[in-house]
Amino acid sequence: MTETEIIFFIIKLFLGGVIAFLAIMLWSRTRDFSWMFLVFAAVTGYSSIVFDLLLRLGFVTAREISILGNEIPLVQLVLAIVPGLFVIMAFILMLIKTGRK
Repeated sequence: MTETEIIFFIIKLFLGGVIAFLAIMLWSRTRDFSWMFLVFAAVTGYSSIVFDLLLRLGFVTAREISILGNEIPLVQLVLAIVPGLFVIMAFILMLIKTGRK
């Protein structure tokens, strides 16, 4: 890894850690499902950053599966998709909640 990549990962880890910490603090104070999904998105997004760093440093390996003829790392695919799905669910739940008022 180059020096620029290391600095980039340090910044991502720091900001992701702050986001995950604040999300967990919010989690303990709210029981609203829409906010809970945003918390899940923040935590899984941070785990994606950590996994990517471990992968780049060689501590873990990603198994690849064949999807539509292309080799795609399954864990990276899931970690890239899940935070977005949680955000989508949070927004849908917020729209449903505000639509009932």
